[in-house]
Amino acid sequence: MKPIKTTFSIKDWKEDDRPREKLILKGKTSLSDAELIAILLGSGSKNESAVALAKRILRSVDQNLASLARLSVEDLMHFKGIGQAKAVAIITALELGKRRRLEKALETPKITSSAKVFEIMQPLLGDLSHEEFWVLFLNNYNKVIDTFQLSKGGLTGTLVDTRVLFNQAITKQATAIILCHNHPSGNVNPSVSDKQLTQKICVAGETLDIKVFDHVIITEKAYFSFADNSLL
Repeated sequence: MKPIKTTFSIKDWKEDDRPREKLILKGKTSLSDAELIAILLGSGSKNESAVALAKRILRSVDQNLASLARLSVEDLMHFKGIGQAKAVAIITALELGKRRRLEKALETPKITSSAKVFEIMQPLLGDLSHEEFWVLFLNNYNKVIDTFQLSKGGLTGTLVDTRVLFNQAITKQATAIILCHNHPSGNVNPSVSDKQLTQKICVAGETLDIKVFDHVIITEKAYFSFADNSLL
């Protein structure tokens, strides 16, 4: 008697259960996160299907796609069955999703509240493992002219050059600015240096007649507004 063949290939599944075919037959919303990731992977390993591998990766980040987006190529390659190409494919897909969210947020870029600033900037800053400092440049109608990364730093801080900031503001003919930076720790409360820097920028803005509307500290799920807390 021939031994029963055990296979972990998606090709041996019923057509309805194969992620690619399921997407075509039932639409993209019918797929789970694991199935979508399995399509990116294309294949699993000798002893594991692509879907099973994707589920294992998601379990490692508590099913949180934002946490998955923080993983590096090297982090992903620690999973058996993930080589450099597959790791890059996952990171690329998540980055495209982030950029799509940003584009959607900028479709109606008039700033009416700190919540709107969070909506715009969270896709850029919310899941980073290091600090970045960004500026939103506004016109007379409080619409965003442009966004600009002023600096990129380490886990606990980033340097900000006020001269570069206002040179950009003048070049873009901005009448107001909103400062943004992230706290990778998840703590939204401003540090002493955050407050000092904000005050320094506000003073410089008064000289140039460029108003600092707000300074918003971004984390994955929450934010802190200097304006809302009367710190400007």
